[in-house]
Amino acid sequence: MLASGAYKIVMVLLVLAIVAGIVVTSAENRSKAAAAGNNATSGVGQGGQGCPSDNSGLKLPTGFCATIFAEGIGHARQLVVSPENVVYVNTWSGRYFGNDKTHEGGFLVALQDKSGTGKADVNQRFGETEQTGGKGGTGIGLYNGALYAEINDRIVKYAMTSDSIVPKGAEVTVVSGLPLGGDHPMHPFIITGDGSLLVDVASATNSCQAKNRTAKSPGENPCKELETRGGIWRYDANKTDQKFSPADRYATGIRNGEGFAIDSTGQVFVTQHGRDQLHTNWPEFYKPEQEATLPAEEVLALNKGGDYGWPECYYDNFVQKLVLAPEYGGDSKKIGVCADKTGPAAAFPAHWAPNGMTRYDKDKFPARYREGLFVAFHGSWNRAPYPQGGYNVVFQPMSGGKAAGQCEIFADGFAGAVKSPEGAAHRPDGLAAGPDGALYISDDTKGLIYRVTWNGGSADGTAGVTACPSLTAGAGELEKASAKPPEGTNPDAGLTAPKGATAAMVAAGDKLYHANPCIGCHGDSGQGTTLGPALNTKEWMWSDGSWAGIAKTITEGVQQPKKYRSPMPAMGGAQLTPPEVKEVAAYVWSISHR
Repeated sequence: MLASGAYKIVMVLLVLAIVAGIVVTSAENRSKAAAAGNNATSGVGQGGQGCPSDNSGLKLPTGFCATIFAEGIGHARQLVVSPENVVYVNTWSGRYFGNDKTHEGGFLVALQDKSGTGKADVNQRFGETEQTGGKGGTGIGLYNGALYAEINDRIVKYAMTSDSIVPKGAEVTVVSGLPLGGDHPMHPFIITGDGSLLVDVASATNSCQAKNRTAKSPGENPCKELETRGGIWRYDANKTDQKFSPADRYATGIRNGEGFAIDSTGQVFVTQHGRDQLHTNWPEFYKPEQEATLPAEEVLALNKGGDYGWPECYYDNFVQKLVLAPEYGGDSKKIGVCADKTGPAAAFPAHWAPNGMTRYDKDKFPARYREGLFVAFHGSWNRAPYPQGGYNVVFQPMSGGKAAGQCEIFADGFAGAVKSPEGAAHRPDGLAAGPDGALYISDDTKGLIYRVTWNGGSADGTAGVTACPSLTAGAGELEKASAKPPEGTNPDAGLTAPKGATAAMVAAGDKLYHANPCIGCHGDSGQGTTLGPALNTKEWMWSDGSWAGIAKTITEGVQQPKKYRSPMPAMGGAQLTPPEVKEVAAYVWSISHR
């Protein structure tokens, strides 16, 4: 045994070592927490339990954690989660993403976490493939033990069994003949408790003009497109082999309603993508910055027989009213027939592109999140040359079927450093709540599925909340063009003018290109986006690539693209004079001959 004095000394040293260890560990933990905050990833503030496996790069309110549940599954669109917590995802053809290569295997994906790690360790594909003529789809849902999915012009269903997460039999067609083509060829849907299959059949055009997306082209009156597009159609989810018919229209005046949700009373909501190009096509009525700030994106309370205004009306977020569109005699102020149309239940900043939507009906998130709507904003392309917006997931509090206050940015950071169609690392698309209480978010750029969970204990979920921008916020500062030598753009700076043009024309064309909608479709350096081809190569689809040939294509536009779903209007949708067309053409020629 130790002598009494020696024993006391040993005990004192032991206590000091333990205290020192606690202090060091505490300091290390504080350092790690601070680093997590500085990296703007999701983490938990005071009183939380931390996010030890957070690898998402997302910024969330305090108490929430996000992880990557799956990745590399293709262009993931909407998703649904089964009672067994299997995540089913519909994916789209690479054709709609800058003619990217389509993922091998079926367009439908089943993901399951069997090990309980929070990451899918089972990944099975099924359904039609590109080789069988499939082009994928957006809509997906579960009803009465069957999985429903959009594929091409059909909604199909698969009988599911308890011993397999993928169907064993072939699909059965529920409805076929849904219109394809045009600006919005997708068919998202929702199935209500009574078996109503409500399908979005979005518009083929921007605003039902005689010439789509063309300056000062009037709107068709009446808009014949509304007979088969621009609304919601109802079918019976319990029946098969139904055929699309104009007679089955449920509601009209909805330009592009991609996201659906149902509240606890049974009220159905649908998102609305607002129209584009108010200033571009009607500069006499709208200022340049109004191209970026009008009109609002919307969530609509969907009711049978409803008319929500498109194409005659759009929602002006500054005056908070439906306003008459210029194609139908509007001047940015007239109301006209819009007084008799139905406005939104909630409104959001212009051009953010609301794709997915869901109501959180589980019990893991704080109570404040259970009656509102989560909306996934895919991100804008046509706020250019002002800063783009969206690329986030917002939470919209709701009460009595209407917005109950300003929306909140729930998840941000998907895009990374650059918020633009060509620069975004990821773009949120679909949303679904699982029986495990997690919120699942799809990314259609790199094929990620995020899993968001609550890890904040008894906190109420209000800490670290970021409000959405005001609906009357300005467009922001003009985005700066790519850096150039201080002496300007000239042959010595790497751009050569075509024969017959001058360096000054190339420089002028550069400025025009970056100050107009060109960059929204073709990218800030002509590298191309999902909406338009690259211009910085020598591959030409509509001319011989000469200066004159490029100018001719710009002047005439491309009404029926060969590889992209949306047309290019004459002058690219800009108000260009003939000399300006030559300048833009000179710039485009020069970047393809670097």
